[in-house]
Amino acid sequence: MRTTWNFHSAGQLLFGFDAVDQLPPLLRRRNWQSLFVVTDRRLIDAGVVDRVLSTLPKGEFRLDLFEDGEAEPSLSVAEQAVSRARAQPPDLILAIGGGSNIDLAKVTAVAVTHGGHPRDYFGWDRVPGPVLPLVCIPTTAGTGSEVSHAAVVTDAANQIKVSTLSQYLRPAIAIVDPGLTMTCPRSVTADSGIDALTHAIEAYTAIDYRQLDPALGDFKAYEGKFPLADCLAERAIELIGRHLECAVNEPGNRAAREGMALAATLAGLAFSNAAVALVHALEYPLGGSLHCSHGAGNGLLLPYVMRFNLPQCAPEMAQIARRLGVAGDGQSELELAESGIAAIEQLRARIGIPTRIRDLGGTRDQLPGFAAKAFAIGRLRQVNRRATTESDLLEILHSAW
Repeated sequence: MRTTWNFHSAGQLLFGFDAVDQLPPLLRRRNWQSLFVVTDRRLIDAGVVDRVLSTLPKGEFRLDLFEDGEAEPSLSVAEQAVSRARAQPPDLILAIGGGSNIDLAKVTAVAVTHGGHPRDYFGWDRVPGPVLPLVCIPTTAGTGSEVSHAAVVTDAANQIKVSTLSQYLRPAIAIVDPGLTMTCPRSVTADSGIDALTHAIEAYTAIDYRQLDPALGDFKAYEGKFPLADCLAERAIELIGRHLECAVNEPGNRAAREGMALAATLAGLAFSNAAVALVHALEYPLGGSLHCSHGAGNGLLLPYVMRFNLPQCAPEMAQIARRLGVAGDGQSELELAESGIAAIEQLRARIGIPTRIRDLGGTRDQLPGFAAKAFAIGRLRQVNRRATTESDLLEILHSAW
């Protein structure tokens, strides 16, 4: 039995409204002058990129702007970003955007530093050493990529999302400014918010760190459930229960935006240390084939996976219900847990997250392929509390279809 756990984070985390104004002194302190900026045209048109870059005094920093970021970034876009950055290697890579842009910045940093193709680093612990410094400024409240060790891109040829995971991918600096999320569209707010909830719940209901295979040692993609991650996940769930619906329906509500920005970062810290599990394993092939956002795919699958895991996770799921504000008067622990799952289903419907795979255009004939690809992602299955077979995964998908 294991008796220790590890915790990792970004090198520095700066949080709060107008935190982005601190970017210049943070760069000066480290003598970073040339920046490769990864973002997208939508954020440029919305004025968000100008809000960030206008903090940099003209002439003091050299900027190379890569504006071709996209949702669920493809390998081809990653190749373009790497080629651009290699032409004149910068001091750092600055990511402005949601998890897609931050993940694109991460894979770019790896390939520019260590050579080769982004696919050379897919999987866990294949990055051989430190990468170009990453400064990440999220404009959505969802992925937690600004503090995580993961980067996800879409392998279109194989119709699956693939991850690069390494502790070297933790950003040097994360600047979380809730004000930058104020222009986030309703659908993106909903998708990213339910993604954060999925991160927190999967971390909270993962296998206990003491039960994780000791042969894996202390250098593994995920630690399993442990006390510090539990604290972060619980607080994230509570904040999301309080603020997500308001952030979706009242985009200018500063308290809701601040609450969701904090929740997403806390959930990112929780899952990137403890675990994500079956929801993510199933979403990677589903999202890669049906081209839905990662958050929408996770939100769709979350209640179905929770029901599958319920026999092994009733105490945690009852606590999730309490954190979401579900009253449990007179209910047993199992009944309260079931009420919590129902509350998530209701929240999902109210904010417009799809509830069935067929709503995304998926067919029954595709489900066995999804199950087979998900089953092959062993690092995610091994941290799920309930052991799974490929047939179990297919059954979950049929329930969600």
